[in-house]
Amino acid sequence: MPEPSTAAGAPESGTGATSPRSLAEALRARDDAALSALLHSRPDLLNPVPGDVTQLATRAGTRASVVRALERLDRFTLQTAEALAVAPDPCPYPVLEGLLTGGEDERARAALPRALATLRDQALVWGDEDRLRLVRTARELLAPSAQRPSPTGLGPTVAEATAGMSPTRVQEIVAAAGLPGTHDPVSAVTALTALFTDPERMSALLDEAPAEAHQVLGRLVWGPPYGEVTPNPAPPVRWLRDRGLLLPATARTVVLPREVALHLRGGLAHRDTSPVAPPVPVHREHRPQLVDANAAGQALAALATVEELVKSWEHTGPPVLRAGGLSVRDLKRAAAGLDTTEASAAFWIELAYAAGLLASDGEADERYAPTPAFDDWRELPPAERWSVLAAAWLPATRTAGLVGEQDAKARTLSALGPELDRSAAPEVRRRVLELLADLPEGASPDTEAVLERLAWERPVRTASDLRARLAGWTLTEAEVLGVTGRGALSGPGRALLEHRDPAPLLAPLLPEPVDHVLLQADLTAVAPGPLRRPLGDTLAVLADVESKGGATVYRFTPGSVRRALDAGHAAADLHAFLKEHSRTPVPQPLAYLIDDVARRHGHLRVGAASSYVRCDDDAMLGEILADKRSAGLGLRRLAPTVLAARAEPTALLEGLRAMGYAPAAESGTGDVLVARADAHRTPARSAPVPVPDGPPVPDATLLGAAVRAIRAGDLAATAVRKDPGPAAGVPGELPRTSAAETLATVQAAALTGSAVWIGYVNADGAASQRVIAPVRVEGGFVTGYDHTADEVRTYALHRVTGVAELAEDHL
Repeated sequence: MPEPSTAAGAPESGTGATSPRSLAEALRARDDAALSALLHSRPDLLNPVPGDVTQLATRAGTRASVVRALERLDRFTLQTAEALAVAPDPCPYPVLEGLLTGGEDERARAALPRALATLRDQALVWGDEDRLRLVRTARELLAPSAQRPSPTGLGPTVAEATAGMSPTRVQEIVAAAGLPGTHDPVSAVTALTALFTDPERMSALLDEAPAEAHQVLGRLVWGPPYGEVTPNPAPPVRWLRDRGLLLPATARTVVLPREVALHLRGGLAHRDTSPVAPPVPVHREHRPQLVDANAAGQALAALATVEELVKSWEHTGPPVLRAGGLSVRDLKRAAAGLDTTEASAAFWIELAYAAGLLASDGEADERYAPTPAFDDWRELPPAERWSVLAAAWLPATRTAGLVGEQDAKARTLSALGPELDRSAAPEVRRRVLELLADLPEGASPDTEAVLERLAWERPVRTASDLRARLAGWTLTEAEVLGVTGRGALSGPGRALLEHRDPAPLLAPLLPEPVDHVLLQADLTAVAPGPLRRPLGDTLAVLADVESKGGATVYRFTPGSVRRALDAGHAAADLHAFLKEHSRTPVPQPLAYLIDDVARRHGHLRVGAASSYVRCDDDAMLGEILADKRSAGLGLRRLAPTVLAARAEPTALLEGLRAMGYAPAAESGTGDVLVARADAHRTPARSAPVPVPDGPPVPDATLLGAAVRAIRAGDLAATAVRKDPGPAAGVPGELPRTSAAETLATVQAAALTGSAVWIGYVNADGAASQRVIAPVRVEGGFVTGYDHTADEVRTYALHRVTGVAELAEDHL
């Protein structure tokens, strides 16, 4: 294996005759397609568009941009960058290969060109293969230090560890290591480094070490390289320290120099490398038809759940917390209404919100309510309704799995709250589905294999474990939503992933809505499938849902029948409705229940006096007055058939119903009021916009324009001036000439048809350099062909900072 010949910062090796001297030169040598690919993979470099290649290189080396680029590297590519960070600068390719393969790992040897190409494409590495350079900011981030250990487990070089050490102590170490003394500490450190990087001499030195010294080195060799020592260390530690194999880091710690660790490791920068992505094997196999059928059943249940949830909020939705979001009590109430867990309820609430089906109404007493889009959504066919939900779920950044956890300030995160956005969520969801799509149809993977693959693809972000948790939530949510079935990607889910409309694939899998129920003698009705809209809406008022599934069971109770009567249905209408929509005869107990509730319904009348109760049966009114439970209503008899009350009509109705009566509200004319509350809707609301993970990925049009602008700016910045005098100014700065000189020069250029180089400051104060060929100068403006923008433009002369002629035949 080729050994690293020098430590980091050693003299450059290689000819370097054609190697670019800077990152800017390397970027300038790229063609437009390669430059466009860089801007596409690192969109933060486009905000704003760099003025030239030099600005692009500078921005590509900033800390924030480099950190973002490192976060998007896979594990082996990141390990390659980490190896470059501890290698000589510049680093020959054979040295880098030795650091990653040890001369034996053929898989790492085969994967290295790909990893290096990725680093080049990302502008993190530049230079020819004999002079590879890691961008300085990346080296600073990845190189080991006492404050920031390196994933390689390596420590500082001999030169770094001895910086600040007294010259006398350095000479003592050199002598103890068996080297001749030198005249200065620099040459002494160089000699010590040469010893530690010479395999033969280093092996001979270690052969002299006590056995216990080898044990000490073995504990430090793979990191961390720091160890504590006492003021009077044991003989093995003293032997190592005297010969520089351990160097002092602080008064109580020593460090294993990088060169020594590399020798002990056989030249490897990492203990284990991961050159190949972990596979995601098939865990279980199912028939694709079974997967699609299972997913369709989940999709149908998802539609029913979302509709039930949003409808339950259309009359009196839960209030919005002062800080935003849903209270814990209201989340529990929603979970109880849906007969599910709080975590599941949070998911359905967030999904409906992401799809734009519910929002806050914006009133003074702010509450959550359905949006007008909910009514339009209900009218769509089931497959299209599911497409709306799935299309909202995939790119959403709101993360329901975080509900109930605490933020950095120990505040509990609430459903619909403002702190649930996680910009990495859409990428993780899509990547998980892509891994499922790579498997054969009907095959499902093992969850741990998926998590291992994601951890390999983004090892930096995995440190916070959010990515793994997002993946786990994705697999669960995809299953309950119907994107997957039995853990395998369904046909509609595959279409969703491929940006195709999943509705045509899902529609044949869903059962047709039915227009009938099966009434049973135990006061229940069985719906053998999804009910058509009018039937389902009426039955939801007349009966309570007892159980859900492939067949929904409804139960008729006195309270549910009274609810239907309160909504304006007469007993005869209810009998006719059941007879029309039941495939079985109406059971006698159900008919008796309806008649009995209807006979008592409205026997008492409640109106506003503040409120009153009237009844033709004065004995019943006397019974109410005598009941202790009516004390809070403030009742008193006005007439044999009338009671007055202090309570409001609504409270009076509720109080009498709690006592077991079935009163009806009446208007001022004595007519029975239909107690159907109008469904509340918010003003028109748009669905929440996902929070992007950094700048958005630019499209082809923007990339093309950006590349042209960078090339044009580079042309202006590197244009050869005819007279490099005062007008040219300092390289990189705008030219400076007087107003008279500027006018004379552009007029002369317009007459001769030549091009000039100008500095220009626009109305926003942004400065730029331009190369223009003036064609007309009048009214304080110069119009000409702008070579940098590749179009004819007009510039105000008072904004031109200066002008210089270009060298002959430059353009």
